Amino acid sequence: MDEYDEIRIPVKDQRHIKYDIVGGHIANYDFMIALNHFKGHPMGGYGGALKNLSIGCASSNGKAYIHSSGKMEKLDMAKLWTPEYIGDQDGFLESMAAAAQAVTNYFQKRQGIIYISVMNNMSIDCDCVDHPAPVKLEDYGILASTDPVALDQACVDIINNQQVTATNDPTDLLSRIDKQHGTHTIEHAEAIGLGTRKYTIVSIDK
Repeated sequence: MDEYDEIRIPVKDQRHIKYDIVGGHIANYDFMIALNHFKGHPMGGYGGALKNLSIGCASSNGKAYIHSSGKMEKLDMAKLWTPEYIGDQDGFLESMAAAAQAVTNYFQKRQGIIYISVMNNMSIDCDCVDHPAPVKLEDYGILASTDPVALDQACVDIINNQQVTATNDPTDLLSRIDKQHGTHTIEHAEAIGLGTRKYTIVSIDK
């Protein structure tokens, strides 16, 4: 979306970021289908609908702005991973929630967003990692919702409820989520009014 340019869209929760910097092509679309691969993530703990809305829609500068909790507006790789810019993990997670809300609010003025999360090949690492850790979880299926908070919470709960067997072990993924305080993104997203963590799973296979 940032092939040619980027734009700033309003952010409701401004405790870390004052706006969201997204790819300029976003203005060309009336609605969005957010197709997410649910899995672990080295920084966010997990990757799902909220991360895809925030980091996925952000331009390169927008990604730096979110990762640095509002400290860096122009991407500078030499500085981005230094303690001056990175170190506030909860600030980063809350910035993701705020940016996700900004994108959601942007499309609410149009035709909205539908969220689809695919729970397969669930490594503890993101797809962006060159050599991700081996997959230890069996494929689960596909979930969809009009609420990204409920969707991410449902995916996390499904992993939490997995039993350890010879072919299925959620231990590493749950440890990754816990280590990075990943569920705080969901908690903060609910706190700022993006959605609700309450949900009902309706199977369309029955």
